[in-house]
Amino acid sequence: MRLRRRLTALLAGVALALAGAGIAAPPAALGAVQQLAPAWAPWTAYAVGAVVTYNGVDYVCLQAHTSQPDWAPATTPALWQAGSGNGGGDTSPPSTPGNLRSTGVTSSSVSLAWNAATDNVGVTGYEVSRGGSAITTVSGTTFTDTGRAAGTTYTYTVRARDAAGNLSASSNAVTVTTSGSGPGPDPNPSKMAGAPYLYMGWGSPPNPGTVMDATGIRSFTMAFILSSGGCNPAWDGQRPLTGGPDQQAINTIKSKGGSVQISFGGWSGNKLGPNCSSPQAFAGAVQQVINAVGPAVVDFDIENSDEFGNPTVQDRILNALKIVKAYNPNVKVVVTFGTTRSGPDGNGVRLINQARALGVPIDNYTIMPFNFGGSNLYQDTVSAAEGLKNALKNANGWTDAQAYARMGISGMNGISDQQETTSPSTWTQIRDWAKARGLTRLAYWAVNRDRPCPGGGSVAHCSGISQSDWEFTRITAGF
Repeated sequence: MRLRRRLTALLAGVALALAGAGIAAPPAALGAVQQLAPAWAPWTAYAVGAVVTYNGVDYVCLQAHTSQPDWAPATTPALWQAGSGNGGGDTSPPSTPGNLRSTGVTSSSVSLAWNAATDNVGVTGYEVSRGGSAITTVSGTTFTDTGRAAGTTYTYTVRARDAAGNLSASSNAVTVTTSGSGPGPDPNPSKMAGAPYLYMGWGSPPNPGTVMDATGIRSFTMAFILSSGGCNPAWDGQRPLTGGPDQQAINTIKSKGGSVQISFGGWSGNKLGPNCSSPQAFAGAVQQVINAVGPAVVDFDIENSDEFGNPTVQDRILNALKIVKAYNPNVKVVVTFGTTRSGPDGNGVRLINQARALGVPIDNYTIMPFNFGGSNLYQDTVSAAEGLKNALKNANGWTDAQAYARMGISGMNGISDQQETTSPSTWTQIRDWAKARGLTRLAYWAVNRDRPCPGGGSVAHCSGISQSDWEFTRITAGF
């Protein structure tokens, strides 16, 4: 998509020095030594709030888990947060989070928000409980609980946590009922709502609420999460995960009963894949975004030579996705990549085969059938999709139907960078073919361009062709 582009150790030393000189150590120093947290160890069950020491630093457990040998606290920020633990002397809990409220529901999700707590040192996160049991810890003051049953009532509370592991009292309880009449058969449970890309840093981004009202669309793919330096995620590599225009757009979408997919990567920019040093680090960056935003889907747009054409980075991302899915089983994982007119190229085939070899639970493989020298965008898209189907069948031993059910298409409306043209009627044909074959994802680049400008070429704020406002979005809503 080329258009957008550590005092306890010191006290212990003092105590030992005093003992060596025949002087009794002060009680405070002995107390500090006795309060040291246990050392982190693999193959150990840790509960939320547990404190361990690793390489001289105390860490607080953020998510209950059984540790693996390569899940050391220093490399798994999704599981551990550096802090002094109660051995650091801080025993004052944060204040109670205020005004816990629901900001939106769907048939399968509940979105929550609350007022920030305060602390004598600093609040490091919030423990969210459903039905009296802690389900996650988030860094911000919002959370979306996905994978819920339709027409079902849930009760939530929130507690604040500081770096020493102190927990506040529970907030007010809020009881919320998801929409819908209750559980029932789903003819295609893996299908995602049509979700065109929306990029808040480019191309005169529209208000998603306006687009939803005009078209009936209920989901957007929000682009792009990049590196703000090292393995630190930010919108477009520069805007904060919360508090900016991206969060405002997401809040609007959810307040109207919609959902979001969050896209990582893209064609250009400083990406997390090459910057994160390990799969665990990459997964930790993704977890920060999931905790902050509460998406239904995470989309990994793997493009260009720095990610798609780099086997080391490909494998790093794929191994990270195993961790992401293990800790977020209700969040769908999508990989999106380019294609030739006959299907995935060598990099794409390698990604598919490696995902199979590594046992990566990818929910959907989406191709981008544009900027590939297409002349008949419908026929070329069908040909590329059939090539993807065959590659998935060859790698996984699937039937046609099983392969189609793991496939998606992400097109480009109007004029592409290579001057290919996708008209509304062509996009309707592509949508209908995808529906008939049982594909489970449909997207396009981008809502920002879903406005007319005949003869405008390949630009950021309109499609370059004659069309009505939001016409491609309206078609996508019918997926």
